[in-house]
Amino acid sequence: MKSHYLPCAATLLLAWFPPAIAQRVAAPSAVPEVVVSANPLGSGLFELAVPVSILESPELQLRGASTLGETIGNMPGVSSSYFGPGASRPIIRGLDGDRIRILQGSVGTLDASGLSFDHAVPTDAMAVTRIEVVRGAAALLYGGNAVGGVVNVLTNRIPEAAIHGIQGALEARAGGAETERSAATLIEVGNGKFALHADGFWRETADLKIPGLARSPRQRELDAINNPAQVQPNGRVPNSAARANGGAFGGSLTWDRGYLGASYTNHQTTYGSPLEAGVKINMHSDRYDLAGELRNPGGFIRSVKFKGAFTDYAHRELDRGQVGTSFFNKGYETRLEASHAALAGIKGVFGVQLGNARFSALGDEAFVPSTLTSSSAVYLYEELPLGALKLSFGARHESTSVTASGDQSIESFADPLAPVARFAQQESRRFKGNSGAIGAVYNLGGRWALSANLAHTERAPTFYELFANGPHAATGTYELGSAAFGLEKSNSLDAGVKWRGGPHSAGLSVYTTRFSNYLALFNTGARRGGDGAFEDPLTPGTSTTGSDELSNEAVYRAIPARFSGFEAEARLRLTERPGTLYLELKSDLVRATNLQSGQGLPRIAPRRFAVALNYAVDRHNLRVELNHSAAQNRVPTGESTSAGHTLLNLYASTRLNLGGGRVLAWVRGTNLTNQEARLASSFLRDIVPLGARALHAGVRLDF
Repeated sequence: MKSHYLPCAATLLLAWFPPAIAQRVAAPSAVPEVVVSANPLGSGLFELAVPVSILESPELQLRGASTLGETIGNMPGVSSSYFGPGASRPIIRGLDGDRIRILQGSVGTLDASGLSFDHAVPTDAMAVTRIEVVRGAAALLYGGNAVGGVVNVLTNRIPEAAIHGIQGALEARAGGAETERSAATLIEVGNGKFALHADGFWRETADLKIPGLARSPRQRELDAINNPAQVQPNGRVPNSAARANGGAFGGSLTWDRGYLGASYTNHQTTYGSPLEAGVKINMHSDRYDLAGELRNPGGFIRSVKFKGAFTDYAHRELDRGQVGTSFFNKGYETRLEASHAALAGIKGVFGVQLGNARFSALGDEAFVPSTLTSSSAVYLYEELPLGALKLSFGARHESTSVTASGDQSIESFADPLAPVARFAQQESRRFKGNSGAIGAVYNLGGRWALSANLAHTERAPTFYELFANGPHAATGTYELGSAAFGLEKSNSLDAGVKWRGGPHSAGLSVYTTRFSNYLALFNTGARRGGDGAFEDPLTPGTSTTGSDELSNEAVYRAIPARFSGFEAEARLRLTERPGTLYLELKSDLVRATNLQSGQGLPRIAPRRFAVALNYAVDRHNLRVELNHSAAQNRVPTGESTSAGHTLLNLYASTRLNLGGGRVLAWVRGTNLTNQEARLASSFLRDIVPLGARALHAGVRLDF
């Protein structure tokens, strides 16, 4: 066996032979079952056909970061698009962008983060109570663009259960490589019938501290050839500071058989773009939610749930204080879902989902036209228990229309008085997609569970895959879509084994997803000016119309592709006196292949392995972990490789009782060996490394 597979093999062996270890440790205590809200029937983790990971208190406080991608980027199968500390979106099993559904309370966030790597997700870990990550196809319930998975961010802004009296929390943090200063507060009050919720947060960070030079050795070599005057930042990443604030107010009427409530959420953030000196991004989101549930209405229907949200999102790119390009996204998403009584042993849910989003981009660097995207879907999810075997199956039909308005023109360098139309006057596409899945879970005596899930997913292309035509400053490319694209179709197979015995647990998931026409962005090798004119072969460095601001041409193409890999993890209790000591192991791998060329696809995380020791005694906890990422050399032509790295982190926390409240105080040390680490999944891997050695501390009071 090759040496670089040994960490993976160690994890798999521990996942396969944990009973032998269980016999050598002290008396077991049961692992508590966790109910997953992402499953409409409220199944536990041990009963799901697809793998799910959960992050909640107190680990959420210890790992919470300023971006969603950084907060959950070390979960099995999850990596980060990391565009510096201001913007980072989750990547699941190598799939990102519109193939990952990011939800808030099971309803889409409706932002612009899928459009570009430098666009942030309007959520903050300080305002979150729980994050659920579904790895693998989840299209049945959430749409074809959940082919890679779902990240569901949960809050209690609309209380679903009665609240008696007053409860809340105060939290403050400081430190880290980004020199964070932040605070958050939450308060809830109720009389058993009416419940009110209010929360708010504030966060400010400085330019990111790094171990050495910001630009990689490869990038510095290119700079010496192409741009000898390029500044080489050292010790900090310029223009990476950020500040954010927001809050929410909500309330609900609760009773024995349900609830009905509403909330308003505001999120504002301003952060620098490390790729563009002097450019800052100002993001503002207003969101209005309405949700309710009626349980046991009688007859065949057991419960009815409604969730809906309207979002008004704005994103402005400021160049030295002046507004350059602005992005706006305004729309709604609603879900109405009903569960039914068992029929011939089959129980499940059926529902309808509606959505509408009006997107517009204004400015010289608007590379997509204004669009209106409307969608409607009906879906069905059913489960059939057969003793130790549980079958699940479902289907979804989704209709999507995308209409683009040709409302942008650009100045011609040849004749400034004759603007050039960038987009067609109006163009519309309609898609009808069908998705389905069948799964099974076989429970072997309560300790072992085998699972499998087969899914077919059809995803409608996004407006930018269809209609992009212009320079995209964040990626330094001139992007071109194709209005001729059809539905992106894929077939996925997941198989897994889970084990739990007293305080021990382990699991292994293997998967493969095959796309018949994966929509990906490819550099053509050509260069174009801001007005679309190609580079002049007689005058290199300028276009045929005189523009000297050239970008590499990048074109969306439909290719056959395959994503395969595994995720393995184990948690084993080694001792329980005088305190409990756990050994935790995790490993994952994704191999993404362009089946047309045989090459790897870009920005794929390499094989990763993590080992941690977690020691708890009384109210104190100490955790030491080692996270290793291998080198990523399997990249397409023209893409840069990434060196491997190993990060040593330490977490320490203590709990105290203070009057009628509970205090959690913690400190974490990250990258304690001060390694230069670059994420292969980041577009800026050659420009922005991860942070330097740092200490971060926080305190939280719950009352």
